[in-house]
Amino acid sequence: MENFPVINLESLNGEGRKATMEKIKDACENWGFFELVSHGIPTEFLDTVERLTKEHYKQCLEQRFKELVASKGLEGVQTEVKDMDWESTFHLRHLPQSNISEVPDLKDEYRNVMKEFALKLEKLAEQLLDLLCENLGLEQGYLKKAFYGTKGPTFGTKVSNYPPCPNPDLIKGLRAHTDAGGLILLFQDDKVSGLQLLKDGEWVDVPPMRHSIVINLGDQLEVITNGKYKSVEHRVIAQTDGTRMSIASFYNPGSDAVIYPAPTLVEKEAEEKNQVYPKSVFEDYMKLYAGVKFEAKEPRFEAMKAVEIKASFGLGPVISTA
Repeated sequence: MENFPVINLESLNGEGRKATMEKIKDACENWGFFELVSHGIPTEFLDTVERLTKEHYKQCLEQRFKELVASKGLEGVQTEVKDMDWESTFHLRHLPQSNISEVPDLKDEYRNVMKEFALKLEKLAEQLLDLLCENLGLEQGYLKKAFYGTKGPTFGTKVSNYPPCPNPDLIKGLRAHTDAGGLILLFQDDKVSGLQLLKDGEWVDVPPMRHSIVINLGDQLEVITNGKYKSVEHRVIAQTDGTRMSIASFYNPGSDAVIYPAPTLVEKEAEEKNQVYPKSVFEDYMKLYAGVKFEAKEPRFEAMKAVEIKASFGLGPVISTA
């Protein structure tokens, strides 16, 4: 199988720009994932983020996770566990309003570093969205505007740790899913692996690389590109040795943003065959996604299409996760 796409962002500034843009285009069309190096976030800063994240897990979360495992009897499971993941997580919200000051147990240094990290990632996400616009033939700023809604994009971070697991064959670190939103930026452990994506029917490892940022595309970018770019199923395999750190930041549409295929990307043939992705309010999609995250994405799109049709007949949006 071909190598996992690694993009050096610095090469956009010289003669290699055309080849690099082509590499990004291929990654978006054929992988739904790529790994960024030389992305402009200082390596010393990333080392600080990693150190503080691992310290916080050791001091505040590790014992809680052990107690949870004991209370659920997960260490002695004999059959596959399909309703839980082997992960310890907490969430930070950055946009439209930050909640970092309210999250308990964070040291001031960690709080401030994560605020700064969010600003750097927000800037990188918007740079990437414009590169995607360029490759898609959309006007600069189109994707950022599409995500904006009335209050701007939604942006948050899921900080996860995947401790050593005695039965990785029976419980996943994180079950297979696609991401609901827009652009996901992941800073992951460079020593303990586990992230995999589904490509051509096979699970492929996303290689841990020091100081890289892994990018993947969410469902809303699949909608806007009318399937030209696709969100890709991925999962985390629990490991028997080592705790894997994962800091995933989600640059998503605003809750009231109306997401639909960019008219210039809808080919006449697709329109005639009714192969156009549905128009929906992002918050409505998220309500549906919450109940079916670990199921196939195609029924979600079909459900939103049904909502769109009902709305067009004046019947109003009806969302059911049953």
